[in-house]
Amino acid sequence: MTEKIQPTLPRLNEPAPDFHAKTTHGPRKLADYKGRWLVLFSHPADFTPVCSTEFMAFARNHDRFLELGCDLLGLSVDSTHSHIAWVRSIKQNFDVDIRFPIIDDISMQVSSAYGMIMPGASDTSAVRATFVIDPEGKLRAMLYYPMPTGRSIDEIVRLVQALQCADAHGVATPEAWQPGDRAIVPPPATVDEAERRAEQGYEYTDWYFCTTQV
Repeated sequence: MTEKIQPTLPRLNEPAPDFHAKTTHGPRKLADYKGRWLVLFSHPADFTPVCSTEFMAFARNHDRFLELGCDLLGLSVDSTHSHIAWVRSIKQNFDVDIRFPIIDDISMQVSSAYGMIMPGASDTSAVRATFVIDPEGKLRAMLYYPMPTGRSIDEIVRLVQALQCADAHGVATPEAWQPGDRAIVPPPATVDEAERRAEQGYEYTDWYFCTTQV
């Protein structure tokens, strides 16, 4: 009986897999983004309708990401020539400029390292995966979507904002958190700390649930 091969996925809070790749903006490697946040995202193929809507949404929100100190980097297993033709088609048909680079991953080295190719799939298209990498090169978040379903770029922006808030203030962010909302204070680690929690100036609900303005 042949052993079923399981996909290899990178791990959160560990160094993101390194890469050296050709892109529509020339060679790129992970080290080029050190000191900045990076959203690396894959798409199944160029010239597909759902992917086109996603790329246009990323492009329209590009400045929002840059304001967060975050770069964008796309990927598919198509060639650089195909990427260039697709970018030009989007500009011609929708008047949207794609200003971020797109990785040429015909070799599937990057997509395989990041677990973008699913075993048992009918082809080698990369799934809709999104990876948020912090300025130290650590993988902080992964999102996977099925082929027919487009991503929400607003949610990816929010995710980067939430991670940055957590890092800056040592807090957690609740469901649907937006910048300016109250954040959750980490719960006490000892009985004594729990006893004092109500007196520490937070908005107190119970010893394990307090919020603060950040």
